[in-house]
Amino acid sequence: MRPFIRQSLPRNLLLSRTIPRRPYHASVLPSTISTTSPEFKAKAADMDALVADFEAKTAAARLGGGAKAAERMRSKGKKLPRERLALLLDPHTPFLELSQLAAHEVYPDNVPGAGLITGIGRIAGRECVVVVNDATVKGGSYYPLTVKKHLRAQEIAKEHGLPCVYVVESGGAALPHQANVFPDKEHFGRIFYNMAQLSALGIPQIAIVHGISVAGGAYVPAMADENIIVREQGRIFLAGPPLVKAATGEEVDEETLGGGQMHSSESGVTDHLARDDEHAIAIARGIVGDLGKAGGREVPPPAAPEDPVYPAHQLHGIVGTDLRQAFDMRDVIARIVDGSRFREFKKEYGPTMVTGFANIHGYPVGIVANNGILFSQSALKATHFIELCSQRQIPLLFLVNVTGYMVGSKAEKGGIAKDGAKMVRAVACADVPKLTVIVGGSYGAGNYGMCGRAYSPRFLWMWPNAKVSVMGPGQLSQVMATVSTDPTKHSTLKEEIEEQSTALYASARLWDDGIIKPTDTRDTVGLALALAAREPTHGRSSGRGSSTTWDGDGKGFGVFRM
Repeated sequence: MRPFIRQSLPRNLLLSRTIPRRPYHASVLPSTISTTSPEFKAKAADMDALVADFEAKTAAARLGGGAKAAERMRSKGKKLPRERLALLLDPHTPFLELSQLAAHEVYPDNVPGAGLITGIGRIAGRECVVVVNDATVKGGSYYPLTVKKHLRAQEIAKEHGLPCVYVVESGGAALPHQANVFPDKEHFGRIFYNMAQLSALGIPQIAIVHGISVAGGAYVPAMADENIIVREQGRIFLAGPPLVKAATGEEVDEETLGGGQMHSSESGVTDHLARDDEHAIAIARGIVGDLGKAGGREVPPPAAPEDPVYPAHQLHGIVGTDLRQAFDMRDVIARIVDGSRFREFKKEYGPTMVTGFANIHGYPVGIVANNGILFSQSALKATHFIELCSQRQIPLLFLVNVTGYMVGSKAEKGGIAKDGAKMVRAVACADVPKLTVIVGGSYGAGNYGMCGRAYSPRFLWMWPNAKVSVMGPGQLSQVMATVSTDPTKHSTLKEEIEEQSTALYASARLWDDGIIKPTDTRDTVGLALALAAREPTHGRSSGRGSSTTWDGDGKGFGVFRM
């Protein structure tokens, strides 16, 4: 199985067309770093070690339930989940895997990837959201975070008009966790609600049943627009033989109760009967190839992509892992954007905020990036820029390293609360695709102003060194010292909160869409911009927000407090 994102992506990413270069009037950002300095080398070494640890954890998660579970699947003539995924996707095309480390050290049981593989890849020349049950992990049963990961994939499909392909082999809800899986609005049933809503919006829903699909899981293929089942391997039933016997006294084997032959010839639950895993996947690829205009259409980038002037690996030495050490975000931007060209907006005003226009893989983007704490001028500058991008329909990229908004009597008298609120309102109401990459800290209300998870960015990624918390560790320590007279309790709580602020902790709970290596930032963002540029399916919503929460209707920004 190829890695998270292919090392050498096509220059125009999701498209195969040649794009004529269009003049782009922006200055090449100068590099302000010395790659031979001790500080740069120390930062690079620390980041190298952190990225290596992240890669090791990701590689372990990709093994799923381990060698014994894999061998059990193989002994039944089945392909492993990632082998199925590799056959489903077009060869030598990028696959953007989401939330690889979901459920990492969250449950007493080891549940790698929350027992689910999700991502965006190309099938028969068309970008699709793919959801693969990993039956090597607890039989593919749904833990609370499995449900959350599945729902997030469907949300992304709705926002971008992407067809969904479900590769099914699941025992349904993990019964010991049923109270956190079954009854609530964002629980298991929401998966099927979303399938109905997506289909109604013209976004195709396709299912391949490779193994058991029981109880609520039976509704994934039943709710699909078109589905496939593998002969003498796939099973679909609302209740298995033991429960049927207990409920009705009937004794029946699995194949008779819910096998592929019965469902394809008698019940009509399935549409295609496949010989084996490979045949089923080949049928699915054919279905996707015949979708026509359903699911939207790709749009080429308006300009030809250019590689940055400076190498991406220098990002490790620019940022490092100690978030107390300052760096210039322009040095990060210069290693992400096309030709390292950046047309900065309001450069001299509110200098702790960097805003401006650039292209990434040929797609235009407005960048909002932190260069320090947020003062009133910084917030007003960001608000103005976000309004411009919304008016011009230019996607926004937030590069986050923020300790929060300025505090103190001078800041309060200067109106930091209302100026910060203006920025938060602009972020909430901007009617354009928003992408967020946390490259350092994301603390306090700065998390809101810089398009944190609550503000529905299309995607939110974190670098391995990133931190998310209500405040920075220095402030946290001082606050705890004033509210706790017990030094032991103070120390323990401080350690707990610092652990809970790490990228690994956040990613395990799906507070992001995955940790990414700094060197993959440009390509990852480029893929997201290409998806955001797609022409929508006729009749679908604007895709501004979540499939499960209200996000406004794009009519404006409401009332700014002056």
